[in-house]
This record gives sequence, C-alpha cells and structure tokens, in this order.
Amino acid sequence: MTDLEVGRLSARLRDATREEHERTESALFVVALMAGELDRGAYAALLGQSYLFYSVLEEAGERWRGDAVVGPFVSDALLRREALEADLAWLLGDGWRNEVAPLPATSRYIDRLRQVCFSSRSGFVAHHYTRYLGDLSGGQIVRSKLRTIYGLTGDGVRFYIFDRIAKPKVFKDSYRALIDTTSWAVGEQSNLLAEANEAFRLNRGVFDDLGKALGVGWTGSCDK
Repeated sequence: MTDLEVGRLSARLRDATREEHERTESALFVVALMAGELDRGAYAALLGQSYLFYSVLEEAGERWRGDAVVGPFVSDALLRREALEADLAWLLGDGWRNEVAPLPATSRYIDRLRQVCFSSRSGFVAHHYTRYLGDLSGGQIVRSKLRTIYGLTGDGVRFYIFDRIAKPKVFKDSYRALIDTTSWAVGEQSNLLAEANEAFRLNRGVFDDLGKALGVGWTGSCDK
C-alpha cells in the first residue's frame, strides 16, 4: 500500500481481504479447472451454483437501487444472471434448470446473502464488491483460460463478457473511488471489511463442495 493509499477504504479492503482471496483462488477445484483437468460438465456445474447465488445478490441490488447511500453501486452493466442463463442453456440444453440444485455450501452462501444483503448497506456492498470486481479482474483471466482449454469464445462464457463496460480498469477505479467517498455510518467500514472476508470464505466453500462432488482432490476422509 502506497503512502497515497493509506487511509483509503478501498485500499484497506483490498489489503484486508488479500489472504482470504488467495486461499479462494487456491481451492483444488479452481486449480484443476484452470489446469484443464476437468471437463465442460465441471465448468457447467460451477456456473449452475453461480446462477443460484447471483440471482439472490441481484435481487438484493434491486432492493438498494434507489438508495441514496449505496444505490450508486448498483449498475445494470454488471448484472450477470441473464448471461448465466444463456451459458447454462448453451452448455446443458433447455432443461438446464432441472440440473441445477444448490450444494450445501451454496445454500449457506445464499442464506448469508439473504441475512445481510437486504438489510445492511455495508453487507450488500461487501458481497457486491467481492463478486463483481472479481469478475472484472480475475474473471477475465479465467475467461482466457476457458478459451484455451475448452474452446469457449462467446457461447458458454458470456458470464465473463461485460459488453457494456468498454474500459474495465476505468470502471474498477470508479467503483473503488465510490467505496472511498460513500458516507458510511458508524461501524459500517469495519463491517464491510469483515463481511468481504466472509464472502470469500463462502465462495471458497462452494469451490470445495464442487471439488467433493466431482472427486477433485477428495479422499472422503474428513471435513476440515
């Protein structure tokens, strides 16, 4: 963190979540998927679980859309649900909804979203930040990998394509500036940091459950 960044909430948020972020990226399922060790079915399974929690997060976004404090974070350019629906239909066929059921970790994730994202401004932004800025950053690396490994260039990876954001870096910089300039109530900054870490843990739990379901690095010995 540079001297100029000291005190900026967005920089503190990035720094405070670095460890959980790295742990999430190192999940065995993610490593195997990015190494080309899994088939398209595993990728479709990931999208299916993503569809379930993005649906709830975007429902929460509608709740806050007109809010004077955090409404500016809600942007149609970020919405992913329709893209996920298109990807799942292309990968699994018209009956894809019958194949998507929440894993235990996904259910916990959804429960947490419903618990905090509809009543807490900082809780909502914590989960919004973790998902969407991740999609605009590491998600683009994932998209490149999927193109190389699975030959997916448009159909199947629309989740990672942000047609309405011409310059992702400019958008991300504006988003971080918004975090810094929002008039947070007492205690909300601390809650934002804590809940963002919880969001990464919940996301890692989904990866771990996907790995177990697909037998990725899973011996069945015990849960950690």
